[in-house]
Amino acid sequence: MRLLATLGSLRAVITVLVAITAAQMGLVAFGNITDFGTNAAFVQHVFAMDTTFNSPDTMWRSITHPGLSTTAYLVVIGWEVLITVVLVAALVMWLRSHADARRAELARRLASAGWLLEVLLFGGGFIVIGGEWFMMWQSEKWNGLQAALQNLIIAAIGLIWCTSRRGNPEPRPERAGGPALKNINWGPGDRGRRAAVTPARIEPIGRFRGKSPISRRAR
Repeated sequence: MRLLATLGSLRAVITVLVAITAAQMGLVAFGNITDFGTNAAFVQHVFAMDTTFNSPDTMWRSITHPGLSTTAYLVVIGWEVLITVVLVAALVMWLRSHADARRAELARRLASAGWLLEVLLFGGGFIVIGGEWFMMWQSEKWNGLQAALQNLIIAAIGLIWCTSRRGNPEPRPERAGGPALKNINWGPGDRGRRAAVTPARIEPIGRFRGKSPISRRAR
């Protein structure tokens, strides 16, 4: 944990994770576009459920129309491209967010959006729809659940971090006179807000017959 703190309180770690997932999703989309036929056949077999247990109680779910499976495959590719674009934008913002809370917040939101899209694709699309509705878990050859689970775990880790308090880059008010309070431009109408975040100063004004110093709240 000391090493992570030295690297920037996990910011370097999250930047690396964004970079890895952006590169990985970019390569997945690139591979699906340049080698369209391979995974098009995968989606077609999953929809057709032709390598499952062929139970009559579940085969009514199968879709054998090639146009529908191709359309679903195109939607998957478009979704992967969208994830890549959002995560690349998040990476750029992370790299440019040093000492800039607004850019850091935008980077966090973009990373959260990208990982949420990835969770929906691999968790909802591959595991729920492909794995359970089309019974992909029953197939020995056309089964992408392991790869989907790996991507889901990576995206979920990043998403949990970004939506937690530790992932919030907003600066917190420090003690009176600290850097965070000094950098705030207080306006005429901010007296109540300033009082809420600024601890009261206690100034000793003297002693009374040997007892504890009498203090008053500074105005």
